[in-house]
Amino acid sequence: MTQMTAVPNTPAMGLRAPAVLALSIALAVRALPAHRRMRTRTALARAARFLPPAPGDRVLRVHAAVTACQPRWWPGQIDCKERALATVLATAFTGQHCHLVLGARTVPTAFHAWAVAADGTPAGADEAGGTDHPWTPVHTTP
Repeated sequence: MTQMTAVPNTPAMGLRAPAVLALSIALAVRALPAHRRMRTRTALARAARFLPPAPGDRVLRVHAAVTACQPRWWPGQIDCKERALATVLATAFTGQHCHLVLGARTVPTAFHAWAVAADGTPAGADEAGGTDHPWTPVHTTP
């Protein structure tokens, strides 16, 4: 489910390059055939599992940087799956890891993806009405 998100003005300078690179990779994954996308997203998210865990505030700053770095050439809103994967990859590019979470809810029926720090801090889970109707995690990458 795609919903417009508030875009921060400018990301922190140290996070801009990892966010742009990670977002480019996430958008390239979106160009893959439909039957290969989720497997590729999961494999990319698992690749960083050997790095030390990122604290919650770091994951929130990286997510804000990814949201702020949407390329001008992209025609529309970037989906939650791409933002979540880009957050996981950008966190990995800075030497730490977080988890990619895929979730769902029943009322209203919808699917969503977000990143979670090792301490349980979610980044992007509040999008698409996540505060009113909480998301239930279905799959979490290690």
